[in-house]
Amino acid sequence: MRTFVAVEVSDEAVIESISKFQSRINVNARPVKPHNLHFTLQFLGEVSAGAAEKVREALKTVEFSSFVVGFRGVGAFPGPKFPRVIWVGTDGDGDGGGGGGSQELRELARKVGEVLAPLGFSGGRPFVPHITVLRAKKKIGDVSGELEKYESAGFGTQQVSVMKFKQSVLTPDGPVYSDLGEVRAVQ
Repeated sequence: MRTFVAVEVSDEAVIESISKFQSRINVNARPVKPHNLHFTLQFLGEVSAGAAEKVREALKTVEFSSFVVGFRGVGAFPGPKFPRVIWVGTDGDGDGGGGGGSQELRELARKVGEVLAPLGFSGGRPFVPHITVLRAKKKIGDVSGELEKYESAGFGTQQVSVMKFKQSVLTPDGPVYSDLGEVRAVQ
């Protein structure tokens, strides 16, 4: 099964704000469905049922306190000239009144990586807090001008108090995610 560890976007106002952005930005890319919006803390790829159980148990040892994350700004990977994905970022330090959360997400991703490393999972690329909101199936060209219109746009804030271990099943209509486990913040 194809798996990853994530923090879901669950705040309805944030989801609505991102949905409006998805419909307004003028790029030829498929929007990510609102119920699929999330921060990927670590992508694990294909794992067996036995490995999934070990991951679930390891994740239960991760302790974190709940925090607020602010959603601000947009960008593209690998870059705006040849984007494959368009993303919404976070308030880096909270100075925009949006709640920050970037550092807390990085720390949570680090803790996840730490407990999963003994099971043979490596984090790969450094964690960059972002939510993929649009995916390009083919080359769409330079979207710099469109992204500049939204570079400092705010999308709201959300309390983060749950991290989830997810399964992803790829379908022609996009991925279908299901929960394999969850870890709640310590009180």
